Amino acid sequence: MSIFDGFERKHEYLICVDSDGCVMDTMNCKHFHCFGPCMVAEWGLEEWKEEILDRWNVINLFSMTRGINRFKGLAMALKEIDGKYKKIAGVDALAQWADTAPALSNDAVSKAAEAAQGDAKLVLRKALSWSKAVNAAIVELDESLKIPYTGAKEGLAAAHAFADVAMVSSANRDAVEEEWGKFDLLEHTDIVLAQDVGSKATCIAAMLKFGYDPQKVLMVGDAPGDCDAAERNGVHYYPILVNHEKESWDEAICVAYGNLQSGTYTAYGAEKKNQFLKNLGG
Repeated sequence: MSIFDGFERKHEYLICVDSDGCVMDTMNCKHFHCFGPCMVAEWGLEEWKEEILDRWNVINLFSMTRGINRFKGLAMALKEIDGKYKKIAGVDALAQWADTAPALSNDAVSKAAEAAQGDAKLVLRKALSWSKAVNAAIVELDESLKIPYTGAKEGLAAAHAFADVAMVSSANRDAVEEEWGKFDLLEHTDIVLAQDVGSKATCIAAMLKFGYDPQKVLMVGDAPGDCDAAERNGVHYYPILVNHEKESWDEAICVAYGNLQSGTYTAYGAEKKNQFLKNLGG
């Protein structure tokens, strides 16, 4: 049974919302304490730990590749490490899989590893081991680190008053459902589309099959991948700006939603995209 089988369209409008770095203030802590350190441990990179972790954070948090899928980010980081610090067996095979696989999840990398041979099998197995270690480390994070941004819950509630709301995230399903459930965010959400469903672009495309007019669909996110997913589907994009999250959510409620409902979002959205790119140095 597909997760979409249980969804029923109730509104004319659809708001798709990312989780980490957008609703939940968890992106930095997950990368600082889980993703990067688990990579260092999995591939034995302790000798260059400080430099490698700094570079991991630039790739995944503080540049135009912010919010990249975990396996794509891993392949990028390991390619750099292979060229600068230590040879990584099978890294080209990992990069090729990350660039071409229709789904990028633990299940997908597990199946790819089963079908691979030699160094490709080794690196894909290690990528799965790393990803599982990341998920376990996220579960163990201090609960005080996993909180919503100020204004995010109000932003979801305001969206839910006139639109169907879909969480569209590349994060692990168990983690995001636990986080959103703890802060009663799921009550303002109609469907949860996480890493196991597919890419964000794929998830938005699947939601459009319920008959929404793309001009009445908004993707809310904090990373270039969110913007790209929206543009691939011809829907609008609204950015939650890094280090300006509260102001972004306040503006969503007071300005962005009104533009969407009045049919005047296109010009406003272009201004917001320029602001978004400038904020990430794009």
